[in-house]
Amino acid sequence: MDSSESPTYGEQERAAYNGHFGCTCYHPLFVFNQLGDVERCALRPGNVHSADGWRAVLEPVVARYRDTVKRLYFRGDAAFANPEIYEFLEGERMGYAIRLPANRVLQERIGYLLKRPVGRPAREVRRYFASFGYQAQSWKKPRRVGAKVEWHPGELYPRVGFIVTNLARPAERVVAFYNQRGTAEQCIKEGKGAIKWTRLSCRSFAANDVRLQLHALAYNLGNFMRTLAMPKAAERWSLTSLREKLIKVGAKVVSHGRYVTFQLAEVAVSRQMFKEILMLIARLRAPPAPA
Repeated sequence: MDSSESPTYGEQERAAYNGHFGCTCYHPLFVFNQLGDVERCALRPGNVHSADGWRAVLEPVVARYRDTVKRLYFRGDAAFANPEIYEFLEGERMGYAIRLPANRVLQERIGYLLKRPVGRPAREVRRYFASFGYQAQSWKKPRRVGAKVEWHPGELYPRVGFIVTNLARPAERVVAFYNQRGTAEQCIKEGKGAIKWTRLSCRSFAANDVRLQLHALAYNLGNFMRTLAMPKAAERWSLTSLREKLIKVGAKVVSHGRYVTFQLAEVAVSRQMFKEILMLIARLRAPPAPA
């Protein structure tokens, strides 16, 4: 789960200045799965907190998979470090890894890792991990916190990060799992660049909400195409590459009495690749019903 900004211009309903992004905008909220698909999104006014309305967005997604998936996992940045979210996820028996803002108590728990390593400064990054129990004043019970400390060459102070989690795996693996949250940021960048889902230029908020849902649908169709119907030669294409090289490619239409021919240039997509794409799409069709 992650939020983003959609800059607004003019007198658009419920647009507001957001100090974090430094612009007047809307502040949509997204939920992605591990394949990069948008599970759900919602348009919000520009001045709300990053986690505002999280339950209305996340709960339907969890309900969708509750009886079909044995184990669900959640990743979120520090904006979602909220005890209500922890309790909801624990009640659904979901694993989670959420970044936790640093404070004095957390810093003291790993004080032994914040001392500069003895010896000459290393030329490579040194990483240290720790795990301990912690209970904030707003929490009803203690929870596990994982910490990562990185000493970078040429830097006087270490880079420190904390993650609250209910996963039983070692702290290093918890951090590695959380770091995959960056894929959501990449998905948002693709949505902005390839689908242009920040183009919410209607005056009314409801109309812009519909436009965001249509953009999310277009994004998912493109991502389905990329993950299910593209050959290995194009499996690393971004949505922008897919749009420019395949969807928007020019063609000459030649009509005959019994058939129509589309003549496409082989600049980006060869004849063989196009054939493989059509075969992969054909495999996605449901088998015919028995007579």
